[in-house]
Amino acid sequence: MPNISRVVVIGVWAAALLWQSVAAGPAVVQPPQGAAPEAGSFAAAQRRFYDGYYEDAAGLALALRAADPENLATYELRTSALLFQIKRLIGEAKDKDKAFKECEECPALKSALEDDVKQGLAVARAKLVAVPTDETARFFLGKLNLNYIWLHLGPLGKRTGWNEYWEARNSMDAVLAKNPTHVRARVARAWIEYIVDTKMPWGFTWILGGGNKKHAIQSLRAAAAVEADFFDKTEAGFALWEMQVRERNFPEAVVMAQRLATDFPNNRELIRFLAAHGPKR
Repeated sequence: MPNISRVVVIGVWAAALLWQSVAAGPAVVQPPQGAAPEAGSFAAAQRRFYDGYYEDAAGLALALRAADPENLATYELRTSALLFQIKRLIGEAKDKDKAFKECEECPALKSALEDDVKQGLAVARAKLVAVPTDETARFFLGKLNLNYIWLHLGPLGKRTGWNEYWEARNSMDAVLAKNPTHVRARVARAWIEYIVDTKMPWGFTWILGGGNKKHAIQSLRAAAAVEADFFDKTEAGFALWEMQVRERNFPEAVVMAQRLATDFPNNRELIRFLAAHGPKR
């Protein structure tokens, strides 16, 4: 297939994948039930991210990285937070290039995200050179590539990311081959399967490695039900909720949204969804 066709296909894929909302945040161990995260901790930054306070989350992640420049989780959290800041500012504009040019904050946010992705990938690759079996570095190598794709092919509307997509997909496959129970890799892989199956033109899905939405949903149900770190389960829960909404399975989506809203009551997407589809008082 000509390269330009590949770019168009991957552009459609990435734009659709970006719509998964906040199902892509990083993971850490949750503090004991009922205890608030320590101020300035990575858990506190994570909570700000999932409640939708992306600027706060990005700032906290950057401050934490200053103390530990090789902490890949801080690169991933910050790039995710910067991505969702840009997405929120661009909104649903059809002319994304015009919207970006009219956004005073967006160029600086874009530059910061790209710099962080570049630096984070360099850290991940150095770790893999030293220890090729480093599962954490392999996962973040894939996830940082995905954040780059979502930036350019989502809110920026740029058709790019073929190489990044394949490095991301292959990284997730490598992690799961070694550790099939890796929750975050299962979530990322499920989204790839779902989007390729549901958004790609018939006959082109093989170019992106194939997809299966039923398997994707089943995988997320299992990931959201396992005993795992709090934010791992949270990411799986948000991903499952988003797929349930896409499939218009509103009864199950309401149940999941209510569960998520218990932990993240300030998340605006959950508030709007439950106002529209939740039980009426």
